[in-house]
Order: sequence, then structure tokens, then C-alpha cells
Amino acid sequence: MKNINTIGRYWKKKHGEKVYKVPISISGFTCPNIDGTVAKGGCTFCENESFSPNQVDKSKFKLNLRSTENPHLEKQLLQLKMQFDATKERLENKFGAKKFIVYFQSFTNTYAPLDTLKALYTKALGFDNVVGLSIGTRTDCITDETLDYLEELSKTTEVWLEYGIQSVYDETLEKINRGHDFANIEEWITKTKERNLLVCGHLVFGLPDETQEMMLHGVKETIRLNVDSIKIHPLYVVKNTLLTNIYKKGQFEPISEELYLDTLVKAVKMIPDNISLSRVTAGISDSTLLSPMWCNDKHKQMFNVKQALLKEGLIY
Repeated sequence: MKNINTIGRYWKKKHGEKVYKVPISISGFTCPNIDGTVAKGGCTFCENESFSPNQVDKSKFKLNLRSTENPHLEKQLLQLKMQFDATKERLENKFGAKKFIVYFQSFTNTYAPLDTLKALYTKALGFDNVVGLSIGTRTDCITDETLDYLEELSKTTEVWLEYGIQSVYDETLEKINRGHDFANIEEWITKTKERNLLVCGHLVFGLPDETQEMMLHGVKETIRLNVDSIKIHPLYVVKNTLLTNIYKKGQFEPISEELYLDTLVKAVKMIPDNISLSRVTAGISDSTLLSPMWCNDKHKQMFNVKQALLKEGLIY
């Protein structure tokens, strides 16, 4: 039997105890394929509240890379503190948590002026027992200037860039309304790694018309990009997304649990020991889930994933 190099095991070895991620959602952040810069409507599968427990943004004010001012910065800094304090307290009470990574999760968290990013990241790193940052973003929303700043930060703390790769196929990226191609992903992950920053690549299994061979090729290409960690989850359909319409018209069939598990096991066996595994599934257990229904019970999902891996001698 072999222990998989999960992100939890990686952090425990690095920091001497378990490290907990604190998800943060800051109002005013959006994405370039939501605000119309590269596309409209967002990725076909994205209803952001489904993925982000602290996502509360209902404001009309939105930042982008060309914003020259941010009148809501003080409000954003207050949101950051309130969300961190509330989640930290819950994790401390429930798990005895002592060390934390602040995870800027919702929307695209480098899609703003550098002064705003500096203020938010500095504030987060000043909280008690925070050992680093994890920043969820897109490869078309990062700049050399921001990477230079994060490189400086990384000399004294742990800094992760979590890039949504999703797929390595341009035709798939177009189908899901991503707004950029794989060449953009290659370019900016390469630039990020050149600055010795930590990179987690997100992959989705079950995207429209992708075969198992294509999904596994996506894992291979992600490994080639020299990422430090990989997240994998199935594509599921939630209400209020562009994918909802495609699904209801019978033009998209979500991945079965059997195919997902088989593909996941094959993928995990491909991942070298120096790359950690940050996530192996995802789901949502409320009425917004339309399909597949096997994604509505995260505990059952994880049990089935762990059992499938155990059969191959792998302990998650």
C-alpha cells in the first residue's frame, strides 16, 4: 500500500501539523468572460455560489485589470477579516486547527489593480497563524507585474496560484466559453514557474465530448507544465448556468460515476510523487444540482473514490 501525496500530507510535512484552507470571497471581483472582456455569460458550468461557501457578492461594482481606482477597498478588507475570523473560529472549534492558508476562491482573484491585490494579500498574511496564500485565478488574468510582486512575497511565505486549466483542448475551451486557448495556459504557467511560485492546476473530467483518452491526456499535459499540485473534479450541472440549457436540450450527458472513478484512478497513477493531489472530486448537496445525482453526496463520493484507489494499493 502507498500513501498518495495529498496536499494535506504535503502541508503537514512542511509545517509540522495539519494546515486548513480558509475560503474567501471578496465583492467586486469578477471574470473577463462574465464582464464581456473576452466573452459573456461566464464558463458554461459556472454558477459561482455553488463552488464558494463564502460567496456573497451581489454588488454592481466590478474590478478589472484596467481599473484605476477602487472606492470599495475598505469594505473588501473588512469582508476579508470577517470571513477569515468566522471560518477560523469554526475550524478551531471543530478540528483544533492552528495553521491556515487564506484561499481567495470566488471568481478571478488577480483580476484587479495591483494596489488592491497588495492590500488584500498583505491584510491576509497579517492574520494570526496564517502560513500562506492560495489565489484562485485564470491564466489570462495574471500580469508580469503581479507575478513579480508574488515572487517577492514567496520569499517569506507560501504562495500558490491556482489556475483553472479545465481542459487542454482548444475545442473544449471554446465549447465551455472559456475565452482563452491552451497556448495562454502554457505561457502563463511557464512564467509563474520561472518565478518559483507554487502552481495548482484545476482539471475537470466529463467536459462536453471529451473521451477518457482526452481526459488522461489533459493530466499528462498538466504534469508536463511542471505544476506542484493538481485538482480534479467531475463536471456537474447546476441551475442558472449556460450548461443547464444544453443539458435540458439533451445535448450534454454528464459523466457516469463508473467512468469518473476509472478515469480518476488511471490519472492518479500517472501523477509523479513530487506533485501533490489537492482534490479528487466535488459535488453539491442541495436543490441546485440537476445532474448527475451521484454528485449530491460528497461523503459517499469520497468513500467510493477511496475504495477505488485502495483496490490499486493507493491510500488517499
